[in-house]
Amino acid sequence: MTEVTTRARPLSPFLSVYRLMYTMVLSITHRITGVILSVGLLLLAYWLMALASGPVQYAAATRVLSHWFFRLLLAGWLLAFCYHLCNGIRHLTWDLGYGLEKQDARQSAWMTVVATLVIFAALVSLGFVVRTAALP
Repeated sequence: MTEVTTRARPLSPFLSVYRLMYTMVLSITHRITGVILSVGLLLLAYWLMALASGPVQYAAATRVLSHWFFRLLLAGWLLAFCYHLCNGIRHLTWDLGYGLEKQDARQSAWMTVVATLVIFAALVSLGFVVRTAALP
């Protein structure tokens, strides 16, 4: 019987085999933002439960969620939402058969990033800056 020598090799191609490309970065980021949004859903559930529980619980939740740390988390979740939305629209156009060529994919990648930043900046200015300035 012959002895088979096995080398330590990956079972399938891994990141070390491929050169990092923009499509990989956008895909990985899309998955990460999906997970981030799922975690943020827990905070939304807490806020809704406090709202449904009455004014005392809602006031307590508002005090907690008004802390600078939670406002920073909210901004992060908003950025994740904007990116996930824009990249999801990009994927839907691919499902329709548009933008699959290399040049089109590169252009839609840049459009996704720019649209994300524009939408995020608009929502932050409306939700954080304008709202804060209007408060007494």
